[in-house]
Amino acid sequence: MYLGIDLGTSGVKLLLLGEDQQVHAVADAPVPQHRPQPTWSEQHPAHWLAATEAAVAQLRAQAPAAWAQVRGIGLSGHMHGAVVLGAQGEVLRPAILWNDGRAAAECAELEQVVPTSRAITGNLVMPGFTAPKLLWLRKHEPEVFARTRSVLLPKDWLRLQLTGDAVSDMSDASGTLWLDVARRDWSDTLLAACGLTRAHMPRLAEGSDATGVLRADVAARWGLPAGVVMAGGGGDNAASAVGVGARQAGQGFVSLGTSGVVFRVSERFAPATESAVHAFAHALPGRWHQMAVMLSAASAFGWLARITRQSEAQLSAAVQGMDLARHAQAPLFLPYLSGERTPHNNAAATGVFMGLRAEHDATDMACAVMEGVGFGLMDGLQAMQAAAGEGAGPAAPLALVGGGARSDAWAQLLASGLGCPLERPEGAHAAAALGAARLAAMACGGDEALWCQGLPAEARFTPQPAQQALLQERHARFKALYPALLPHF
Repeated sequence: MYLGIDLGTSGVKLLLLGEDQQVHAVADAPVPQHRPQPTWSEQHPAHWLAATEAAVAQLRAQAPAAWAQVRGIGLSGHMHGAVVLGAQGEVLRPAILWNDGRAAAECAELEQVVPTSRAITGNLVMPGFTAPKLLWLRKHEPEVFARTRSVLLPKDWLRLQLTGDAVSDMSDASGTLWLDVARRDWSDTLLAACGLTRAHMPRLAEGSDATGVLRADVAARWGLPAGVVMAGGGGDNAASAVGVGARQAGQGFVSLGTSGVVFRVSERFAPATESAVHAFAHALPGRWHQMAVMLSAASAFGWLARITRQSEAQLSAAVQGMDLARHAQAPLFLPYLSGERTPHNNAAATGVFMGLRAEHDATDMACAVMEGVGFGLMDGLQAMQAAAGEGAGPAAPLALVGGGARSDAWAQLLASGLGCPLERPEGAHAAAALGAARLAAMACGGDEALWCQGLPAEARFTPQPAQQALLQERHARFKALYPALLPHF
């Protein structure tokens, strides 16, 4: 058995994968998120470990025989978070997360100090990345910065607790802005610009590498044998790609998680910073990927469910029952509840409902939120196509993953909007945990071609011409709103 641990923003998901490549059990445990000030987003690392322990207890109870056979563990996690540790490995402050926007000013400073940063990292300097967070700490919490002896990403802090090893994989490290992504090595230039050195950084490994073994005391507490192998793992999106079998150039997926993602594998390092497209190393050796990211996707739908006091399932079912005539009268929604990355790179952007009327209700607003997230993903895919010189023709089929992928209404809207077939794999909501478990199998000697196959499709959604025409007309109005409202954010 192989255990995949996915540290998500809202919770930890654990998955047991057998040698037969079948999922034997899944468990979840929530993690609280804190917003101490507007635009800030933090978590306490201790909560990650507590949630992992809770999910382990669930798995042991669900499948004790399978659990006892675990031989490898893989990690996936939300990217860009900054966990700063002191000389004794103690956490010095709450972790600053990927959707934290406090470091906007430091982004401009870093690009000024290192004019070649985009060429080195393949990315614009954005507030969500790790490097500007450390510049913010150096400026606003100098006593914490002075005590900092190491900086780890969220999943890699969890690894440290489980194995005692400070290691990061190439895909997750790409999101720090300290990695020379083409060379797959730390950039001394960018580290120095943040007042850091390689001594502050973890050792680098490929996602399918064996990086250590589970500590003896953790193995005993978890009821596992000695010598359980820990894989390098991957950032959540690269791990999801492994989970759905996206290992060759052109393969990819759309993710409706807390954030929204369009992800495609590439055989070479291909930056497209002019349109805020990310270029990262893949979790698999010798490959990279391009990725368009929006900061609020399924989280925006969850936000609407909370304020309307309806369940997400209720709202999704209501949208499923809408006809095109009613959809055409729905308001437009800018989904920038946490600012935005692709294509705007604007932490100050906000969510907006445009065109609200007295006759609109929660169903109309739910349709608008689904559509607005879809339009953000359309913007991202179009930016990637333009960067690749593909034009705006039909896109290749993509997998659909993430918690929001459960909604048939949303899946169909996305297929029509993106103009490509979407296949929802079996277990799409657990793709990152599955990818982590697959990386664990490879770290234990498994063959990549065998362990990184595509998943059977649970459902397939193809563009519907009438819906596609409506979305194209509404997308044009959606795109006009951002520049019109930009002075008012």
